[in-house]
Amino acid sequence: MKRFIRALILPAFMGLLLSACAAPAHEEQMRFGIWAAERNLWEEAVYRWKKVLAASPDSVAAHNNLAVAYEKKGLVEEARKEYEAALKLAPDDAKVKFNYAKFKESLEAGDTVKPAKAKEKIEKK
Repeated sequence: MKRFIRALILPAFMGLLLSACAAPAHEEQMRFGIWAAERNLWEEAVYRWKKVLAASPDSVAAHNNLAVAYEKKGLVEEARKEYEAALKLAPDDAKVKFNYAKFKESLEAGDTVKPAKAKEKIEKK
């Protein structure tokens, strides 16, 4: 009976331990992406936020940040998809709503992406 209990408890404990280790890695990827974005290293930022989404597809911040990065790179359709994914997950998120509104305004005005003038908010979660 003790072996049976150990066989159940040990895997559960290991799962908790591994998931606890994954959270800091996820946060580190987010921070690294933010660091890259602040330096206009958009390829690196995209890479980091895609890694976050691979591990946590429901990360509103990662979808929002990836949308901003795509917008900065001029990838309009990719940006739109990421903004819409973020809004689907968190329809009342002020940062996402702000960014998406600015994105739509620039498209309606016929503006091309102008990184120097963009005022998107990167989420630091």
